[in-house]
Amino acid sequence: MLSVRDNFLRLANREVPEYVPEYSMMWGFNMPPQLFGQMNPDGTGVTIFGVERVKPSGVLDVPMPKTHDFILNDITKWRDVIKVPDLGLDESAWQAMAKEANDHRNPDLPFGGSTSMGFFQDLVGFMGFTDGLMACFEEPDEVKELLNYLCDFYTGMAKKMVEYYNLDYGYFGDDIAHERNPFLSLEMFKDIFAPVWRRYYSVFVEAGLPCGHHNCGHFELYLDELMDMGVSFWDPVQRSNDEAAIKAKFGTNMAMCSGGMDVRMMPDGTTEEEVRVLMKEYMDLMAPGGGFALFEWDPVGMVSFTEAEIERAGWAFDEFKKLRFDYY
Repeated sequence: MLSVRDNFLRLANREVPEYVPEYSMMWGFNMPPQLFGQMNPDGTGVTIFGVERVKPSGVLDVPMPKTHDFILNDITKWRDVIKVPDLGLDESAWQAMAKEANDHRNPDLPFGGSTSMGFFQDLVGFMGFTDGLMACFEEPDEVKELLNYLCDFYTGMAKKMVEYYNLDYGYFGDDIAHERNPFLSLEMFKDIFAPVWRRYYSVFVEAGLPCGHHNCGHFELYLDELMDMGVSFWDPVQRSNDEAAIKAKFGTNMAMCSGGMDVRMMPDGTTEEEVRVLMKEYMDLMAPGGGFALFEWDPVGMVSFTEAEIERAGWAFDEFKKLRFDYY
């Protein structure tokens, strides 16, 4: 039987895997530690651009940029505020970092690389969500110049990762969608964000590596553009996207690393047997023909999940593990 790594890389290379893969987003976030900024053990701290990350109350118990006292209040002044850092990484430092990373990698798991946490995420981290979106409407050329400035930095780092890290795939995340709707029109995405995404992915594509993209929310609007950039898999596909239609359109060309059944939407009192039947129906719909993996996640880490929802998630994943070898 193929290892988790080799089986997943079949999916990433638009082939049918030996069995339905279970996927982890964390496989892709190998990057030079200097890119994380000055972070505390709990993930709070200050990014390389000076954005403070704090622990919010909400669905995820993970740090987010704070929602006040933004470092950039006027997009036309970005050149005075946003400075890419000199990380002091010479060739010997890259060699040492790559050796450290590869010495600790699990050969049975995929090993992806990324150097950016997202251009849209950077923008709203600098300015806040409202002012960042308003800048896209009012001063799109200034936003483009800022993003290309950042892209020069991120792609330069990505080229070094490709050179030294022996990656299995390239990876990038930029959450630009809510669970129900995208934050940007397709036209705005094509005009402002797609060009820098494409530049970033081109580093990995030109090196012959498959590429993955992380984007929560209702993201299907952008999939044609994403595939044209060379991306072959996307996570986590939430149920607000029309998964059956996406599979019918893209097949193995855009593999869906699905978030699975939404246990929050199940009625109170849903039984274990009912959950297992639903998972079987879901797998029968999505698994045949490839282009599908189940996203590995821990509902215990979702602060808003009830004990009943956590239990349902456990039943669903247990059923997935029983079924995953039945389709290919």
